[in-house]
Amino acid sequence: MRRRILLAILLAVAVTGVALGVPLGVTGWLLVDNLTRDDLASSAQRIAAILDDQLADGRSLDLGPVRVAVPENGSLTVLRPDAPPMRYGTDPGSGDDVVVETVPIAQNGTVRLEIPAEPMHTQQSQVAAAVLLLVVLSVGTGTVVATVTARRLARPLRHVADRAARLGGGDFRPDTRRYEVPELDMVADALDASATALAQLVQRERQLVGDVSHQLRSRLTALQLRLEALTAHEDTEVVESARAAQEQADRLAAVLDELLAAARAASEVGAEALDVGELLGEVVDEWRHLFRRHNRALRLRAAEGLRVRATPGRLREVLGVLLDNAVKHGAGAVTVTARRGDDDGTVVVQVQDAGAGIPDDLAAYVFERGFSGSGSTGLGLALARALAEADGGRLELSRKQPATFSLFLRVPRPSDVAGVSWPAERVPR
Repeated sequence: MRRRILLAILLAVAVTGVALGVPLGVTGWLLVDNLTRDDLASSAQRIAAILDDQLADGRSLDLGPVRVAVPENGSLTVLRPDAPPMRYGTDPGSGDDVVVETVPIAQNGTVRLEIPAEPMHTQQSQVAAAVLLLVVLSVGTGTVVATVTARRLARPLRHVADRAARLGGGDFRPDTRRYEVPELDMVADALDASATALAQLVQRERQLVGDVSHQLRSRLTALQLRLEALTAHEDTEVVESARAAQEQADRLAAVLDELLAAARAASEVGAEALDVGELLGEVVDEWRHLFRRHNRALRLRAAEGLRVRATPGRLREVLGVLLDNAVKHGAGAVTVTARRGDDDGTVVVQVQDAGAGIPDDLAAYVFERGFSGSGSTGLGLALARALAEADGGRLELSRKQPATFSLFLRVPRPSDVAGVSWPAERVPR
């Protein structure tokens, strides 16, 4: 993109330079020629006027008074019908290398003034070189302007493309950066609106899946208990019907487990084995300048060799929400820690600041959607928890004062494979 913008501006500058430079060069060339001939004609007319005065007074022609009017390296020739030619100066040559002006005098005479054309051609070349230099400077200036403009336009376009890619990867953080280009700012606003809508959609989806699974599981468990009680009935027909119904309930439970597993696998389709220390280092480097702007420190303490299974975009989003909360609502230094969990199958990432923490009466509601103790949207922590759960993790408030959030992530297992294994299609029973 930057190359196209640069080439387009350079082409416009080059065309403009040629369109202006060629006429300007031709005009300068002709102007030097006209000025030289005008000066020579003026000198010839002065000489002719002096000689006319001499003839009018009846004196013989004397070239002495007119010598000062003869240009350097020029030649003066006075021709009369009844007298031999009178000459003064050096012979400038002949042909195209000479500039000649002729002026008539009394008694059918003429004054012929000649100068070499080489000085005039030199001046014309100098004018042409000056015009060429002006065009080159214009193109050079245009190149600098084009480069700056191309960078100014290409950088926001790349940033917009990166934001769109992060949005597709599950990074729904709003970005307040604007580019002072109305069209690009409109795209940035649209991306922010889309990110908010997608974040709410993901959260609603996770809540719906959780609510549906909980309700179905609760009802199914109650049904299985009632059927199990009926298997102890005295009537054999009732027992057989209860066992048949219990078998169907067990199959329904298996189907529900498969559907939930498939939904979970679909949400984890972008998950991969990550070096959590490396990813945390990138996130901390990204956020450190913002903490420095607030005169606060951001530290990272991560054990070596920790690997987790997660979606990079979602994990960055969760960490971004926690660090953003630490900037807005916390105080002092912020520490990001990564360690092995008490369970061998988990890794715990903690974000802790040195602020006053979360009041006891608000701690139970920090993950509720729309709840905020500081007037914000209240979506950040709710979205972060939903994204953590989408990758099979868990986000908890492990300590209220100072505020410490713990993100529990799964360690990759040999059974983790790419893709989604949907349940086989079943025939109606």
